[in-house]
Amino acid sequence: MEESMNFEELLRVWNQLSPALKFPLAIVLGLLAVCAVVSIVVSIYLAISYTRFNRKENSVGLTGEVIARKVLDDNDLRNIQVKSSGSFLFGNSYSHYFKKVRLRRLTWKKASVSSLAMATQKSCLAILDKEQDPDMVKRVKLTPFIYLGPIACLPLIILGAVLDAVVFKSTGVATVAGAVLGIAIYALSFAMSIMVLKTEKKAQERAYIVSRESGLATEEEIEDMKELFRLYNIEYINNMITALLELLLRVLSILAKAEMKGKSSND
Repeated sequence: MEESMNFEELLRVWNQLSPALKFPLAIVLGLLAVCAVVSIVVSIYLAISYTRFNRKENSVGLTGEVIARKVLDDNDLRNIQVKSSGSFLFGNSYSHYFKKVRLRRLTWKKASVSSLAMATQKSCLAILDKEQDPDMVKRVKLTPFIYLGPIACLPLIILGAVLDAVVFKSTGVATVAGAVLGIAIYALSFAMSIMVLKTEKKAQERAYIVSRESGLATEEEIEDMKELFRLYNIEYINNMITALLELLLRVLSILAKAEMKGKSSND
């Protein structure tokens, strides 16, 4: 096993690959293209819907900050802070480690339906955490793998290659080990992302209940919340599928490079 080929290298040697590799590569590349189109369409539709609901004032006239604080306080979570986040990394989120509900500035000071949806749902993640929901407990414990997995693969392969060149004198052992470990972590990250989606959906369902019981939303607003969350879920699922396809492409490109190296050795 060797370091994977990039897309340009694959195209350059395409005609020299065996049918056993060409067929799955073609399928994976085709599915990645479909996912890219879906991602663009959903992202545009989500941005439009988010903006539309963010311009629509919620029935209680409360900002995202106030709504989140109310939901947390009503559930004895006064230790959880509510903060504004202007970063793309965190966005609307809940952090178990920092004890914070973060809301984007677009919804932080706005009394909109989008603010209502994001504030209640992220606060409900904190409620699930407090209640020791089994899926939430697993999510908290495995958070480092979920977020670091996708970016760990390439550095591990590079580290293996460096060790091969400096320590093992190009035996290839460290490169193989780095590639296998990186791909394994990548695969684990994908598996854990399913758990993230499960907890997000649980928090969405809890948000509808909390909004009704607290008188924070009308039935029409809850339907608006459902539409917004549905788009977020579709985007998340599409991203998960894309991540899996990228993992498969990485494995296939490693096999393709090994096959081309084998052909070169036989010539």
